[in-house]
Amino acid sequence: MFIDESGFSLASPLKRSWSPRGQTPTARTSLDHHQRLNLFGALLVSPKLRKIRLSVRSFQCSLCSEHTIIFLKQLLRLIPGQIVLVWDNHKIHISPLTEEFIQKHPHLHVYRFPTCAPELNPVEFVWTQISEYNAGSAPHNFLELCHRIRAGVTRTRTSKKRLLACLKSSGLSWK
Repeated sequence: MFIDESGFSLASPLKRSWSPRGQTPTARTSLDHHQRLNLFGALLVSPKLRKIRLSVRSFQCSLCSEHTIIFLKQLLRLIPGQIVLVWDNHKIHISPLTEEFIQKHPHLHVYRFPTCAPELNPVEFVWTQISEYNAGSAPHNFLELCHRIRAGVTRTRTSKKRLLACLKSSGLSWK
């Protein structure tokens, strides 16, 4: 299981566009950019890559250790048996509260990515796919942003090909 978090705001990422020469395209969006949709995402991979799925949980506030534990509880309900969890050294992953929760679950084996190596985490590529899906869309309000992000997550979640591409892009060995 690989875990990462990301956030999306009303200021959508820009993407190249085409228009007639001298007619620069415009995208109108809300000036209220402080609203964010923060997501936890986990790629759940079975041994030998037989099964792969994406689990996501969203929050409309800044993420903290309590949110990490809520997400871990969600994942523990989905996966029976021994779990290998790989994530980065984000402060909400190494907080005393999170560490205490992990200690209470001996079937949860935690490994960490090296600092400053996000390209190793396959979930980073999930966020890239969702950002690409939403690039240039300029949602007008928070509800529209939520719908766009949900559509991007669904598009990635329902495609085994896309999920496998996230794993292969990380360059991790599967042997």
